[in-house]
Amino acid sequence: MKKMTMIAVAALAFFTSVSLVVAGSREYAPVVQTPSMKTVYVDRIAQESGRLQLVVDEIEWYEGDEAAAKFVEREQASDMDAPPDGYYIINDEHAVVSLPVAKDAVVLMQIYNRTGNAAEADIVWDEQISLTKFVDLFEAEDAIQLSNYPYHLTIENGVVTRIVQQYIP
Repeated sequence: MKKMTMIAVAALAFFTSVSLVVAGSREYAPVVQTPSMKTVYVDRIAQESGRLQLVVDEIEWYEGDEAAAKFVEREQASDMDAPPDGYYIINDEHAVVSLPVAKDAVVLMQIYNRTGNAAEADIVWDEQISLTKFVDLFEAEDAIQLSNYPYHLTIENGVVTRIVQQYIP
C-alpha cells in the first residue's frame, strides 16, 4: 500500500509541475489575420429582431514591423521611429455597422475582471468564455471596460462566429 501511495504522490507531483511549466510559459502570439476576419471596436451589444448583434467600428490593426512602417508613414511629426507598445491602430472612418452573432460563437478573452476586484485582473491568453458571459462583462460598469479593447471577429456568411479580444498593454 505504501508503494502505491508513493507512486501516486510522485505522479501527482510530476503532472502538477508539468502543467505549471506549460501554463507559465504561454506567451503572447499575434492573431493570424484571415480573409474572413475583421478587427473592430465593439461600440455596443444589442438585440435586434430576437438576435444578438455586435455594433462595431472596423479598424486597421498592425503589429511589429507593419506597425512601425504605418507609424512612420502617418506620424511624421513624431520623434519616435515606432509605436511605443508595438502596435498601431488606424481608424480614419468612425462608422458603425451591426453584425449578427451566432448563438454558438466562440469567445476568447485575454483580460477581464474575473473576481470582482479589477486590481486582481490578470492575463490569461485565449481564455474561452460563453457568449452570455461576454455580454454580461461587456455591459458591466467596471474599471476594465471591454469596449476599450479591439476584437478580431471571424465572420462566416455574414454572421460573427468567433470573437477574440486583442490585448493591449
